Amino acid sequence: MNSNLYAEEKFTVTKKFSVPIVAAMKKYSADGALAFHTPGHKQGRGAHELLRELLTAEGLRQEVSLMEELDDLHEPHSCIKAAQILAAGLWHADECIFMVNGTTSAVQAMIFGTLKAGDLIMIPRNAHRSVISGLILSGATPIFLPVEFDEKFNLPLNVSVETIARAIKKFPQAKAVLLVSPNYYGVAADVEKISKLVHAAGMILLVDEAHGAHLQFSDALPKSAMDSGADVAAQSTHKILGSLTQTSMLMIKNSVDAERIKLAASLLQTTSPNQLLLASLDIARLQMELDGVEKISATVELSKKLRAEIKKIHGLKTFDAVKNFSLDTTKVTVNVQGLGLPGQEAEKILRRELKIQCELSDAANLLFLITFADDADTISKLVEALKLLPHRPPKTFPISHFPFPLTIAFLSPRETFYSPVEVVELKKSVGRICAEEVTFYPPGIPLLMPGEKISDEVVALIEREKKFGGRIIGAADKTLMTIKVV
Repeated sequence: MNSNLYAEEKFTVTKKFSVPIVAAMKKYSADGALAFHTPGHKQGRGAHELLRELLTAEGLRQEVSLMEELDDLHEPHSCIKAAQILAAGLWHADECIFMVNGTTSAVQAMIFGTLKAGDLIMIPRNAHRSVISGLILSGATPIFLPVEFDEKFNLPLNVSVETIARAIKKFPQAKAVLLVSPNYYGVAADVEKISKLVHAAGMILLVDEAHGAHLQFSDALPKSAMDSGADVAAQSTHKILGSLTQTSMLMIKNSVDAERIKLAASLLQTTSPNQLLLASLDIARLQMELDGVEKISATVELSKKLRAEIKKIHGLKTFDAVKNFSLDTTKVTVNVQGLGLPGQEAEKILRRELKIQCELSDAANLLFLITFADDADTISKLVEALKLLPHRPPKTFPISHFPFPLTIAFLSPRETFYSPVEVVELKKSVGRICAEEVTFYPPGIPLLMPGEKISDEVVALIEREKKFGGRIIGAADKTLMTIKVV
């Protein structure tokens, strides 16, 4: 290890308002060394004019990696390590890993790094598909936790404390519990109560907190996973905060083997991380360090005003109170059933005619993310656009929900992955073992997972969801007329 770099690391870590990665990049760029190394555009000299339009000249000069001064994401010892230490401190974790392959790889790493083949892990029905890929990597077997559902708004809530208690009693041999909190709609589980149950049973608690990197900075929002007793939490820093798309952080407590998780992350991340992505994580942390509380508190207030304005619009409702759960109010779900419009049609009208793009639509709702980038002007434009949505004759919308039982997979996702499969008609698949994931996106919640036995009720639910035109993810047959089974 270079002693000078080590000295610089100790110096920068003590300065919480510094940006170690950015400082190292600027220093390397200013040094003027003639490049005979990757990337091929050589600090922008060979960049096409279209690439120059995308990035500034300075950005291209600093778009280098793997130089000694810029540290090594897989064995950080200087600027990256310093930046990760600063991030861990801000988010109340013991360690932090910067992720440049998205939160998908962060979720995979926390599963792969804590479980092994034969272990049982409880996962909710609203688990992201990255959870399944993490189970394939680890070899663990899932226990599927039913998720509470709001029939009035036709959307999933979260896993209740009572469900966790029941699952622990039924499967005391499980090694871990994984929560998705908050979920896509901002509904958060009672992570604090659940963590006490999980740890009392000798299990570990993993949290997919992709939509909750900002929770740390406002008391008006649900409590963060790290402050609620989670052992590991994966956060999408880019979703609500200010880093570039594809960047995330993995927060770790000393209650688990951090070195094993680091090894798992190293196996899953590129060996050529983009330095601009790493720098954006460093900068996003600095931004929150400087005025995160002020920015997120202002965002919460802006969201309250937006909700109040939407409630004045005939035919629209906002999703607010959540019994037995808490809500991230910066996720504004607008129910459009009162307009006689499916959510997907409302999204198309907003995008194509009114130049407003929501985060997602489902059969009944539109979801809008409010961040510190918004202000009174952007909120006003959204409200005016919502007022222009057309009214159609009243229509009954089917409830897109099936009360899934508490069950364990028939085969682990890894066993399923390596099993011979065949393709059968969906209507003839009942009783067979599903060999692929069936998900409608958005919101990306699997209706069938690899290794799960297919039921009549799930086939009926799939047929119903197909009518609303959701994009099908995971299944080889995008019409879902057929399905792969073991």
